[in-house]
Amino acid sequence: MYASRLEKLGIVNLEDFLYHVPFRYENFALVSKIGHLQLGEAVTIEGTVLSIKNEFTRRFKKIQKATVVDETGSIDLIWFNQPYLTKYIQINDQLSLSGTVKKFGSQKILESPEYEILQGENPPIHTGRIVPIYPETRGISSKWLRRQTYKLLQDESQLAEFLPPEFLAKHGLLQLSTALKEVHFPTTFEYARRARERLAFDELLILQLAAIYRRSLWSTQLIGNPFRINAEKNEAFISSLPFALTTAQLRAVEDITKDISAKKPMNRLLQGDVGSGKTVVSAIAIYIAHLNGFQSVMLAPTDILAQQHFASLSNLLQPFGITVDLLTGSNKQAIKKTNKNDKRLRTPVLVGTHALLSEKIQFENLGLVVIDEQQRFGVEQRSIIREKGNNPHVLTMTATPIPRTVALTLYGDLDLTYLDEMPKGRRTIKTWLVPQDKRDAAYDWIRKEITSLKSQVFIICPFIEESETMVTIKAATKEFEHLKTNIFPDLKLGMLHGKLKAKEKEAVLQGFKEKKFDILVATPVVEVGIDIPNATVIVIEAAERFGLAQLHQLRGRVGRGEKQSYCLLFTETKNEQTTKRLKSMETMHVGAELAELDLQLRGPGELYGTLQSGVKQLKIASFSDVQLIEKARKGAEELFPKLSDEPRLKERLAETMKNAISPD
Repeated sequence: MYASRLEKLGIVNLEDFLYHVPFRYENFALVSKIGHLQLGEAVTIEGTVLSIKNEFTRRFKKIQKATVVDETGSIDLIWFNQPYLTKYIQINDQLSLSGTVKKFGSQKILESPEYEILQGENPPIHTGRIVPIYPETRGISSKWLRRQTYKLLQDESQLAEFLPPEFLAKHGLLQLSTALKEVHFPTTFEYARRARERLAFDELLILQLAAIYRRSLWSTQLIGNPFRINAEKNEAFISSLPFALTTAQLRAVEDITKDISAKKPMNRLLQGDVGSGKTVVSAIAIYIAHLNGFQSVMLAPTDILAQQHFASLSNLLQPFGITVDLLTGSNKQAIKKTNKNDKRLRTPVLVGTHALLSEKIQFENLGLVVIDEQQRFGVEQRSIIREKGNNPHVLTMTATPIPRTVALTLYGDLDLTYLDEMPKGRRTIKTWLVPQDKRDAAYDWIRKEITSLKSQVFIICPFIEESETMVTIKAATKEFEHLKTNIFPDLKLGMLHGKLKAKEKEAVLQGFKEKKFDILVATPVVEVGIDIPNATVIVIEAAERFGLAQLHQLRGRVGRGEKQSYCLLFTETKNEQTTKRLKSMETMHVGAELAELDLQLRGPGELYGTLQSGVKQLKIASFSDVQLIEKARKGAEELFPKLSDEPRLKERLAETMKNAISPD
């Protein structure tokens, strides 16, 4: 019974228990005599139970009343709807009780106090101290978690130190056993802070050590296929492009050509906003691979994005006689080109989705793997595609705006290249925060954009169906009906959300592309991989529910054609800080800068919008703690050369990395 409930809290073994740390504490350390109590005080008292009984209120609800005495006086206690207390607590029991002193009529009382029966020498764990409050779930209370954690902490074998004592002293860190005891049952708030810092440091340190380990593995154990660079042909390919590359793109091409001409296989992350030209950079790498007689694969997370890359790469590479094929769950044409006796794919360039990871898919001579929106693939998935070649070069790409501190922690094993410049001629998307009282005027303006300029519009809602716990959020299905019936009855509306089947999504998007719809109402499924050049306006409902990084990615759905494009952020919030955060979208247009700002304002919780399989979530540490990240990075660099002398640290690292088998 408890196992499934605990799993919801991320607790599946004893170590998880110890690292399920409190999110706050109640200070009941002040132990007072009953006769000295003051109204409003958060206190602990100890006394003898004089009486305890159930009473019915006028509305037939049960309350539990007790009286406790010590040598200075007595006080009444009241609980609500806990009838079992009269069986658990007996007259003459010695109780420790913690709560806030309140007034009931002319008397002082403790209402719903924490309680525990004092037994022998055992110190109280729910009262009379700084008391931990944990993240809970149904059927698992903080009181229950306290009891289990307290028992576990008595077993010293669970608390074995894995960092050398001189390292702890040098960096001012608590012993692990001390940190675990103090984070759960602190003697002071300062010790609670230092304990949390030690545990957060450990988490970041192991991440950084794993990154250094994978990087060293990649550079020392993997021998790749160095490509010869034909500068003349490369320049001819770049010159053939219908646009000039930006300085950032040229810098990225230089980084990549340097990587792929070395014996060590490339392992680079290319990060850039939507429209910054990552696909073109990858096309140049693919062209070089082809000149060297190697196949290339581009892996995309969705059918939509795979089709978009297929179209883009076909346009760029086919004029040079390079065939590009597509392989997705719904498109298996590439497989039909194999012969019966040899199922290896011989297509020079293959674009596809997870279908490429199938055991049946083999390549003749895979030399380059490009993974788009790589954080949407797990480490094991990335490993599978890499192992389909003989240590191919790997280029991973993402449009998710990642703050540099986070990138260095999550992807410390990768070489990083940032495309921090947009192609010339690409207009800035004008962004406006639209309060509730300007909504009607905004709708009128949108109608003019559609009727006068023949533009198309995205309207984004956070949820598919209205949630009972978030009734103020515009649900896509409800909003679609409202807009179609009441706001734009004269216009053509389509709808797109994540629960549609792949073919249904394709049909809706194709219809939008062919201008069968003026407005597409959608959930954030449009965040990645939709290219509609005629769409010039994107409206984002309940904008306060999104992180700045996600808003920026959504904004990138427009501005892909020649017309001026706009992003309207609809919000009903009255919160000044939230309004200020959203207003930053009006003046900031670089994804990494917005992600940094969101990290400062909201912390890491909303950084990625939705959880993604490749993103390591921190349990205790925070990506916003730049100083601790830096401290852990330096600590990892200091410890890594001595790993063989630290068996417990090595064991801890191996345990963490057992599922992360690929050095990418």
